[in-house]
Amino acid sequence: MPSPAGLLLTPGAGAGRDHHTLVAVEQALAPLPTERLDFPYRLAGKRVPDRAPVAVAHLRHESARFAADLGTDNGSLLLGGRSYGGRMCSMAVAEGVPAAGLVLLSYPLHPPARPDNLRVEHFERITVPVLFVSGDADPFATPQELAEHTTAIPAPVTHVTLPGAHDIRGGDAEVAAAVAAWVQTLAHTE
Repeated sequence: MPSPAGLLLTPGAGAGRDHHTLVAVEQALAPLPTERLDFPYRLAGKRVPDRAPVAVAHLRHESARFAADLGTDNGSLLLGGRSYGGRMCSMAVAEGVPAAGLVLLSYPLHPPARPDNLRVEHFERITVPVLFVSGDADPFATPQELAEHTTAIPAPVTHVTLPGAHDIRGGDAEVAAAVAAWVQTLAHTE
């Protein structure tokens, strides 16, 4: 696999494109072209996140645009994000949006205190390498839950667990370093 041509990064439901973790990841990956992207609800000044079909359509359009800007195809881009943003990227890829891989930070496997309400039905349709970076005390997904449910993904899956909860405050450097290290491995896999 050739090195990824770029990374499209998306925020969680309560944040925007300038979230501190996304900025740290972008800085750690430089000079890899990275674009931090807001979802339509945020661009419209709304607080309630877009439903999946709207978010996925936005990702489909924006990844094609970003790839065209870079002079490549969107199958050479990485897609990813924090929480809701990462989940929407994983759903987009499962629905056929081309990508070289997924970078999923603080993935919301289920709502807090609702482990029975899993959001994994699309995992079996993800056929690109996936990185999960999560806190060891994340109420949206314990390391054990992630390890169990990501076995449904028929592609290489890497887990990095860091100290912290859903928002790994103070851990931006560690999150960014984990993403940068994983991206380096993609260029060396066949």
